[in-house]
Amino acid sequence: MKRHCHNITLSAFALILSTVGFAQDFQGQAYYFSKTTIDMGNFGGREMSEDRKKEIAERMKSMFEKTFVLTFNKEESLYKEEETLEAPGGGRGGMRFMGAGIGGGNQYKNVKTNKLMQEQEFFGKQFLINDDLPKLEWVMTGETKQIGKYLCMKATAVKQLDGSDFMNARRRNRDNDKEEKETDSTKTNNPIDNIEIPKEVTITAWYTPQIPINQGPGEYWGLPGLILEVSSDRTTILCSKIVMNPGEKEAIKVPSKGKEVTQEEYAEIVKKKMEEMREMYGGRNRRNGVRIRGN
Repeated sequence: MKRHCHNITLSAFALILSTVGFAQDFQGQAYYFSKTTIDMGNFGGREMSEDRKKEIAERMKSMFEKTFVLTFNKEESLYKEEETLEAPGGGRGGMRFMGAGIGGGNQYKNVKTNKLMQEQEFFGKQFLINDDLPKLEWVMTGETKQIGKYLCMKATAVKQLDGSDFMNARRRNRDNDKEEKETDSTKTNNPIDNIEIPKEVTITAWYTPQIPINQGPGEYWGLPGLILEVSSDRTTILCSKIVMNPGEKEAIKVPSKGKEVTQEEYAEIVKKKMEEMREMYGGRNRRNGVRIRGN
């Protein structure tokens, strides 16, 4: 076991030595495919047929299967969705949630100044999140695997979530809800009450020391090599292609659209909106003779 770990360490060190010749002004582009699986098991309740669930899942693919491009140099990166032709009746802006757009735009990271800039649309309003880079406490496991031509090393971390992280939203498990078990009168038809976001999620990342920059897709960064694969709950992000020093360099522009807020302020805006919607749907259900929890 000790010999195995020693060989891994030597291999990683050799890879780092082989890449120290990177020019200071180099640029690269990494293409990622992001996929979030949907648990349709409890979706729509017992009254919805399996065929109907499959139909809905197929329509939701465009929301949960996307291609992104990460343009990077030694200090900066810009992560944005790759532009594609829109299908009839489609539209950009990310997730359609209760008839409103919830979607992320361009994301800028600067590891030297510790700066994150993220364009975010929420219910028809454009926000610009301006904050420090979120830091994860990465734990190196010593495991390796090959992704394409790159030898990658594994690291894990626990990420704390706030109420604005809808990609980790899930249907509430009523079987484990003690309050629901106490009496049927607390059950609700309010769709907002059927959604929850976990408090934390375990992140698994694979990075390559062959590209010695601490960048990666989305908000992930901070490892001694470009992150090529990330798994977070039901979402997997996998690098499919890397272009080093392309013929035409692309400007890494700092996003500027939207009302400037911090991540904490944005999470509070989302929380208030969800409370408004809970009250709105609760009022509708009360008028229909349905009792809503907490009323």
